[in-house]
Order: sequence, then structure tokens, then C-alpha cells
Amino acid sequence: MAAWLDLAALKARSIMPGADVDALEASEPGFAVKRLTIRQAWIGARLAKRYDLSFPAGDIPEIVLGWLTALVTLDLYLKRGWNPSSEQDALIAKDAETAATEIKEAADSATGLFDLPLRESAPGTSGVVRGGPFAYSEASPYAWTDGQVDDALSEDR
Repeated sequence: MAAWLDLAALKARSIMPGADVDALEASEPGFAVKRLTIRQAWIGARLAKRYDLSFPAGDIPEIVLGWLTALVTLDLYLKRGWNPSSEQDALIAKDAETAATEIKEAADSATGLFDLPLRESAPGTSGVVRGGPFAYSEASPYAWTDGQVDDALSEDR
């Protein structure tokens, strides 16, 4: 699976200052990119039963990139350490928690509130390709039995 975000795109989206991301990357080379890979795999594992996640390059839904950014930003702060007397620490953790909750909702076909687009450039299209109800309804309560009889007779010929 191709990476959804690189380090430059993460810095552009994250609320963590880019200089802090660079400092962390200098002290722990590859950490941020590895966390992007791990969190992308986690999102993919959650959504794979409902969505086709082979997005075209550069056409990934912004909501997905936002979730990935929120989760990785928390990881970066946990690795780097929090700022003393910072009041935004709880907001960063809450943002990641909200992202995880929304990912679970997107993966839930029964009660989920999210329906991801097939790609960012096609809003209004549904990216759902798996799951869904395995039933249908008929106007008559007896129509299904007529259909079964017709199928059975055509198969026996």
C-alpha cells in the first residue's frame, strides 16, 4: 500500500510545529515516517472490511488524511515529550481519540455515521465496496416462494 502522507505533508497538516517535527526526526531518524506507516496500516485494517483503500495517488479523502495526522501527531508528542504548562496537550489527545472513534464509525456498516467518498476528487460517491445487507424485499409476502419454485424448475431441466 502506498503511503498516504510523507513527512512534508504531515508537517503541513499537523498542529505540531514543523521545527519540532524536524528536531524529532533529527534525534530519532525515521520515527515519524514509521509512525505514519503503522497508523496507516491500523486505519486500513479497520476500514478494509467495508472500503477499497487503494486510493489513487494524491486523491485520498481529506477526512482520512486528517485522521492519520491526528493519530501521528499524538505519537510525535508522546515521543518528543509535552511542553511544560501547555494547555493544548489534552486537546491533542482528544483529537486523536476523536479520530479513532470516527474511524470505528466509518468501519461500522450498521450504525456508522461516516461514508467515505471513493476518492477526494469525487465527492458524493460512496467508497463502500464491501458489506451491506444480504436481504431484499418483495411487495408480496409470497413472491419469494414463487421465485424459489421458478429457480428450482429451471435448474432441474
